[in-house]
Amino acid sequence: MSPSLKQLRYFVEIVDAGSFSLAAERLFIAQSALSRQIKELEAMLQVVLLVRKARHVETTPAGRAFHEAARSILAELTEASAQARQVERGEQGTVRLLHSSSVPLTPACTAVLREYQAGHPGIRLEVSQASSEQQALEIEEGRADLGLAREPLLRRLPRVNVDPLYSERLELAVSCAHPLAREDQIALEALREQPFVSLPHPDRGGLSQRVAQCCLESGFYPRAAAAISRKLSQLALVEAGFGVALVPASLGRMAPPGVRFVPLADAGCDTRVVLLSRRDAAPAAAALASRLRAALPAQ
Repeated sequence: MSPSLKQLRYFVEIVDAGSFSLAAERLFIAQSALSRQIKELEAMLQVVLLVRKARHVETTPAGRAFHEAARSILAELTEASAQARQVERGEQGTVRLLHSSSVPLTPACTAVLREYQAGHPGIRLEVSQASSEQQALEIEEGRADLGLAREPLLRRLPRVNVDPLYSERLELAVSCAHPLAREDQIALEALREQPFVSLPHPDRGGLSQRVAQCCLESGFYPRAAAAISRKLSQLALVEAGFGVALVPASLGRMAPPGVRFVPLADAGCDTRVVLLSRRDAAPAAAALASRLRAALPAQ
């Protein structure tokens, strides 16, 4: 058996007070009940902790070691209790935010994060990247709190809310040396024979799936380039001349200098960003989700 928290508290109070009688007064219990608890504690530990004197008690060497450890345990328990209450109120803890590589943290988004953190100084934000499908799974299984993903999502999970945030146009990314770089705008049909540096994964949604949908609506499926990537590195492949890509306009600020963005002439070639969150989100995560919905409204 292990000592109870009550026994630890009683023992520490006796040592701090210097006597059983004063400790009993502070604890509002009978001195006999206090003595009984200490006898049971010593019997359990099989050591003598306290020696009674005429007007006070003294700790034995074992008692001094136990007193130090007991005070530490009680202090840690008090701190843990306070932290639990703060987390429950959304005042302390960690919010884990995931985002797709195709959903860059724009100035508007980082402004929301800064404002939120200023109002919640006890909250630490952990931000990392994951695919749209992986974000949903991480949130479903409790390893993340929020996600910024691109539609389509191939699977909808029971514990995960999906809220539209905003849409943006897709644009053609080409090398500055590519003949299409001279165009003011271009129709999707004109890309039928172009090699694409990004193709959809059969088990993942997100940007590449949306691009394939748009191409299919124009009567063709993207041809694979000799080198492909579903991450932001596809822009480096475009710059190197491996092929073309359809990407959100917001990625233009992150593109290498040798890449030009050309608007599409086709209507409906857009991509939507959604906010993923748990239906039973903790208060801190729910507060950030609310701010993101308000600041990045659906279009």
